[in-house]
Amino acid sequence: MRLQKYMAKCGVASRRKSEEIILEGRVKVNGIIEKKLGTVIDPNKDVIEVDNKIINMEENKVYIMLNKPEGYVTTVKDKYSKKIVLDLIVGIDERIYPVGRLDSETTGLLLMTNDGDLTYKLTHPSYQVPKKYIALVEGIPNNKKLHKFRRGLKIDGRITAEAYIKILKEYKNTSLLEISIHEGRNRQIRKMCQHIGHPVIKLKRVAIGELELGKLEVGKWRYLTSKEVKYLKTL
Repeated sequence: MRLQKYMAKCGVASRRKSEEIILEGRVKVNGIIEKKLGTVIDPNKDVIEVDNKIINMEENKVYIMLNKPEGYVTTVKDKYSKKIVLDLIVGIDERIYPVGRLDSETTGLLLMTNDGDLTYKLTHPSYQVPKKYIALVEGIPNNKKLHKFRRGLKIDGRITAEAYIKILKEYKNTSLLEISIHEGRNRQIRKMCQHIGHPVIKLKRVAIGELELGKLEVGKWRYLTSKEVKYLKTL
């Protein structure tokens, strides 16, 4: 098994994040630092350490939904001692990690698990899992701007994929938008709204595919139901 895949199955982080951890020199295979991506290991024979702690494959898979508050970063640990989402999860013995990211100012639905295969599915662009957001923005976009948003905008040198956008409510100087994308670029919705001249004031993720945040209170979490887990695995 490839090293990064084994790390994901052990609940260390997603495969892509595990690759970063390997490149940072934080992983040892049989006592020797391994910085090469794609190294094949034998889970039954080799001893793998991350940050000098031996890791093992998690027997019990955990799937939870968190309603992320503002001000928390979506990482397992933060070198600047900021508040992390794991601070909100109490009572789980397994080592879990966030599925994808929400920036610190964005609130709403965040999945956390120790299932590396599911994390890969939900975060890799090729699977095109839609994520729905509600955004409060400055001003009211006209039809021309909405059309541009839907067709794709050039952000950070690349055109975004087709997106869904609809005005839910208009106020005097602001508007409430429903936005759905299936990419996961850094601060993508904020950059897209800025690009059409309507900067985001508040942003909340309310759904991933058909999985909805519902009435889960801010800062609270719950286990996914078996039906919800089954749905995610069929995406």
